[in-house]
Amino acid sequence: MANPILNENRFNEQERILEGMPMTINGTIQITAFLGLLLVCAATFVWSRMNAGYTDLAMMLTGGGTIVGFILALIISFTRNKYLVPVYAVCEGCALGGISAIFEQQFPGIVTQAVAGTFAALFAMLALYKMRLIQATDKFRSVIFITTASIAGIYLVDLIGRWLLHMSVPLINSASPAGILISIVIVAVAALNLILDFDFIEKGEKMMLPKDYEWYGAFGLMLTLVWLYLEILRLLAKMNRK
Repeated sequence: MANPILNENRFNEQERILEGMPMTINGTIQITAFLGLLLVCAATFVWSRMNAGYTDLAMMLTGGGTIVGFILALIISFTRNKYLVPVYAVCEGCALGGISAIFEQQFPGIVTQAVAGTFAALFAMLALYKMRLIQATDKFRSVIFITTASIAGIYLVDLIGRWLLHMSVPLINSASPAGILISIVIVAVAALNLILDFDFIEKGEKMMLPKDYEWYGAFGLMLTLVWLYLEILRLLAKMNRK
C-alpha cells in the first residue's frame, strides 16, 4: 500500500544536505528502475516455478515474500534503511509472481491487462501532476492519508476475520456491481497516492535532502505501484467473474 510517511514536512533542517551530493529526481528514477528489475526477475522466477509444476515451492516463495515484504515495508518506512529496499523489491517480486500466476490460470490474459493498467495510471498521474492539474496540497494529502488508512484498516479486519472467524467483510471481495464500484474507488485512491510520491521526490530535490533519500523515494513509489497493480488485478478478476 502507499507510503503516507513520504512527507517533506517530516524532515527538519538538520536532515538537509550541507555538503556532498544531494537527492535528485534522475537518481531516484534510476534506483526505481533498478528495483523494478529486481522485482520482475523475482516474479518471473516464481511464475516459472508455478507453471513448471513446482507448486509447493512457488507457494512457499509467494507466502514468504508477502509476509517478509510487509514486515520490511514497515521497517523501511520508519527507519529509512536503504539497504533493505532491494530486499523488499525481491520479496515483493516473489509475492507478485505467485499471485499473478494464480490469477492468470483462472483468467488468461488478466496479468497483461493489469500491467498495462498500472503503467497507464502511472503516466496519467504523472501528466496530471506535471501540468499541475492535481497538486499535493495539505488538504489533498490529509484526505488521501485518511482514505488510505481506512482502506488498510478494512483489509486488516477482513484478513483477521478470514483467519479467525472464517468470515469476510461484505462487498470488498464481491463481484457484484457494488463490489466492482468499491474496487474502482480503491484503484482511484491507489493511483492518487502516486501524486504524493511525485511530490516527495520533487520536494526532496528542492530541499537538497541527502542522496540516500533517493532510495526512500524509490521505495515509496514502488510501494504504491505494487498496491495499484494488485488492486487493478482484483478489479479485473471481479469483472471477469460476472
